[in-house]
This record gives sequence, C-alpha cells and structure tokens, in this order.
Amino acid sequence: MKTTLIYIRILLLAAVFVSCKKDDYFIGGSLHNPKFEGTTYEYLKTNPLFDTLLLLIDRTGLKDEVNAAGTTFFAPSDYSIHNYVKKVVQKRKQLEANDENLVFNFDELNYPQLKDSLRAYIFGEKIVRDGLNKDGKYFTSKDGERRYIALRDDPSNTYQNSGLTTIPKYIYFMKVYGDVDPIVNDQVPDEEKDTRIVAQTTGIITNNGVLHVLSNNHIFTFAKEPK
Repeated sequence: MKTTLIYIRILLLAAVFVSCKKDDYFIGGSLHNPKFEGTTYEYLKTNPLFDTLLLLIDRTGLKDEVNAAGTTFFAPSDYSIHNYVKKVVQKRKQLEANDENLVFNFDELNYPQLKDSLRAYIFGEKIVRDGLNKDGKYFTSKDGERRYIALRDDPSNTYQNSGLTTIPKYIYFMKVYGDVDPIVNDQVPDEEKDTRIVAQTTGIITNNGVLHVLSNNHIFTFAKEPK
C-alpha cells in the first residue's frame, strides 16, 4: 500500500508546540487549551467533521469503549470514512457488477463487521506527544493488533519559508507490514511500504482520555483502493 504522507496546512504551525506551553494544542491553525470538560464522545459532537464517525460509533455500539477511562482515540474524520465508502467499497462493487454507475452509501455498510475496524483506532492507555520520539514504538489497539506510533520531524522543509525556526514535529500513526520501514523508505517497494498517517490535530484532553485526529486523506480501515 502506498505510504500516506499528508502534510495538512493547519499543521505548519506545529513547531510552536516546542516553545509554547505544554497545556496547549493546535486545531485549525489556532492555539487552544487542550482540556475539554466532557467525554471524548461529547467532544466529537461539538464538531461537524465527526458527524459520520459518531453514527459509526453508535451503530457499532462502541460509545462506551471510546469513553472508557484512560483511553486514547485516534479519530478518523468523516472524510476518512467517506474515502472508505466511495473509494473502496463502492469501487469494489462497481468492479464486481461491471457497472461504473453503481452507487453505494454509508447506510448500506455492514456495521457489525466494522466493529473491530473501528477498535483499531482505540487504545486502552494514554498516548501523548511527550511520550513519543522519532524511533516510535508499538501500542496494542482494542482490536488486538499493534500500531506503530512515532513523533517525527517534518521532512518537507516547507517550514523554512514560513518564518518558523524550529522543525515541526508530527505524530505518525502507522500500520506496519513486516519490519518497520526506515524513516526514508524510498528503497522499499510501494506494495511493502508501511502505511503512515499524520495526525492533523493532537493532544486534546477529555475527561476520560486523549484524542488525536487523523489526516482527512486517510482511508478508514487502512483499506487499499481497488484497481
């Protein structure tokens, strides 16, 4: 699967994380207090970016797991779920039916089958920036699989043109195939590369745990687009 290396514009200010107070986080290019007086589920309800995600949580019966004490949730946005529905499931069905006009919608998903797919983003421990580094480490999600999570420098050098003097650091959420790829993995065949997803917002502290938001370009379930 091709590596996902998306550098969201709102993250270009992430370098200020290094110099700002540790009780701040970035969202939408603005500095915010990270503490939300409510549960993770309640936070998601405050933002229309998660309307479809909330439906998925409800229909898979995972609200209590998302809200469990000491939980970290790497939330896929509505865009990620839309990518899965349209770019993966709908495309597969079009190919199977040999009908490029076939339409498949979110409401037609088999929700019980997606329960563990959503659990792949939920962790029974608090995962925060201060506990991560470029070398990364494995964490076991609620579906029983391991995800590799690291805090790494922005390799794009775009920060140099934005007036920032400190290299921005991004949380990478990765599905590893075999051994962990080197940071520069140009020599790894595309079909063997780890899937790396950038967190576009990090460090939201809710009453029950920690919330990070994944890049909108991520495809929910880590599925590969059929060809």
